[in-house]
Amino acid sequence: MNERETADGEGRVWRALDLPLDRIDELPFGAIVVDPDGTIREYNEYETRLSHFAKEAVIGKNFFRDVAPCTAVHAFEGRMRAFLKTSDQVSEKFDYFFPFQHGGITVEITFLRLRHKGQVLIAVERADTAGTGTGL
Repeated sequence: MNERETADGEGRVWRALDLPLDRIDELPFGAIVVDPDGTIREYNEYETRLSHFAKEAVIGKNFFRDVAPCTAVHAFEGRMRAFLKTSDQVSEKFDYFFPFQHGGITVEITFLRLRHKGQVLIAVERADTAGTGTGL
């Protein structure tokens, strides 16, 4: 096990750091890349299937205000803002419940600090499949 892998399977999220953003659709979990202000820059196919939002409809929109207003709370947006203020923290993981119109789902969220312009990769894994490599 290297420094990027842990016993709970977090290594596959870490491997996203090594993947060029033009290959984001290859990730086996939802991946949303946002600027520090929450503007969505990348949105992968897995997340499209999970959320039922088309990539074209969300790129350039604010994740917290326009796409997932249920995350405009301290437990999510506040947590990301605090994460961005730290300089030594590379990732943060927590569980979150998304009340989608097509049915609510508990997911495991991982914030990963990207090297590009202070962006954050928000990894979204269904809680029942996190770390298993299975999809929807």
